[in-house]
Amino acid sequence: MVNIFFIGLVSFFTDISTEMVYPIIPLYLVSVFGATPAVVGVIEGVAESLASLLKVYSGYITDRFQKKKALAFAGYSAGIIYKVILLFAGSWFGILIARMIDRVGKGIRTSPRDVLVSESADKNSMGRAFGLHKALDMAGSAIGVIFTFFLLKDGGQNFDYHKLFIISIIPAALGLCMFLFIKEKKVERVEKKRENFWKNYKRLDGRLKLYLLVTLVFTLGNSSNAFLLLKAKAVGFDNITVILLYFIYNVAASVLSMPFGGLSDKIGRKTVLVSGYVVFAAVYFGFGAGFSRPFMVGMFILYGAYTAMIAGVERAFVAEISPKELKGTMLGLQSTVAGIALLPASIITGVLWDAFGDAVPFIFGGCLSLAAAVILLVFMKGRAVPSAV
Repeated sequence: MVNIFFIGLVSFFTDISTEMVYPIIPLYLVSVFGATPAVVGVIEGVAESLASLLKVYSGYITDRFQKKKALAFAGYSAGIIYKVILLFAGSWFGILIARMIDRVGKGIRTSPRDVLVSESADKNSMGRAFGLHKALDMAGSAIGVIFTFFLLKDGGQNFDYHKLFIISIIPAALGLCMFLFIKEKKVERVEKKRENFWKNYKRLDGRLKLYLLVTLVFTLGNSSNAFLLLKAKAVGFDNITVILLYFIYNVAASVLSMPFGGLSDKIGRKTVLVSGYVVFAAVYFGFGAGFSRPFMVGMFILYGAYTAMIAGVERAFVAEISPKELKGTMLGLQSTVAGIALLPASIITGVLWDAFGDAVPFIFGGCLSLAAAVILLVFMKGRAVPSAV
């Protein structure tokens, strides 16, 4: 678990940096550049889809050259470039370019990082290992968010966004330093022609194919977190307290990630994943209703529970049932499938919001999450066990 801890520290410091900036981006776009929810949806959809579409290629490169640590380092380095570009952005288009570069880095680093985690864990504690990594990841997010909250509170209407962008570079650099302590499992490279995975698609575990479908259906209704923050603002929270809500979400996800990961080791990934999709549906229906500010606080806590139930557990599941020689590719493919749906998902949310109000897009997302839960519950057979393919 020592290696996983240091991998987690990379994410911890990187997410302090990222989340110092991320929750203010939609507010910054709307209040400073006059962007509409539809524009926010396009920016977030393009940026997140770009990241996801790169993950399968990054996973393929990881499997082929076994340079997991170097590839992950390159991806995390993009976070610093992202902050520098934010400093010079003078329009929402500049923010789009900055977000795209940040997400390119995420697309590059995610697959090799997940392979490093899976290779550092034994088969009986895969869920716990990914849970530990996710817990550190979300803890970093929480610290970054609360740091921004206090800066915004002190700065008020005259808050210096550029100062925040500069400060956020420091934890990103600390995250890169953690690579000095990460050990990479050496895998002997065999010089032979590698067949593209799609040529042997029929040989893949049927559960993996089904989960790719579940990912696609679910993601079509899972829009950017930016819309959750805009919804909270619509209910009555100001820019500063919206940041505090995002902090509550990250704390809940951090505290619960490792317990849910360990639970999936005991009762199976399927049970935890289905429960997670049901919780997500409840959260989105709740956001659609948006009864009151105290109610919204509860929804953000529940949203943190959903993240803890899904994020690490699904990675453990995919890692277990993927062929050993294609583990990075399959982890990347699952994220890429999500990326295919993420752009239309964010655009649909923005369009529905503009056309019908802020309740309809959340009801739409909740229904698709329930559909994903039903598909997984009815058609997924057995428990997740290490693949022998």
